[in-house]
Amino acid sequence: MKIVFSDRKTGKTGQLDIAKDSESAFMGKKMGEVLDGTPAGLPGFKLKVTGLSDKTGAPSRKEIDGTRKAMTLLSRGVGMRVREKGYRARRLVRGNTISADTEQINTVIEEFGQMATEQLFKPKEKKE
Repeated sequence: MKIVFSDRKTGKTGQLDIAKDSESAFMGKKMGEVLDGTPAGLPGFKLKVTGLSDKTGAPSRKEIDGTRKAMTLLSRGVGMRVREKGYRARRLVRGNTISADTEQINTVIEEFGQMATEQLFKPKEKKE
């Protein structure tokens, strides 16, 4: 499982892999809740869940409760690209709760912790 965290002030984004034994700390949490960043390796940070996606790439929608998948009739928003006015289509989306099938958790930093921002958002090293 991965956690993607972003800083709204600077616009920078970082990503961390969560250890298998720490994943249980996030299970059952819903979109919109504020999480403690310590299990993810961010001590002192408070992270607000803004989005999820599962192993198949299906995005989560806040309106669908639970961890289930649903074929929903959408006209706009998460999981849908608007082609023209009035266009609607059925799309596969997942519920708003973190489960074992969740692959990525998108978050926004609400409170900063002990780590320096340079250490959080260090650029990836290029392979040659």
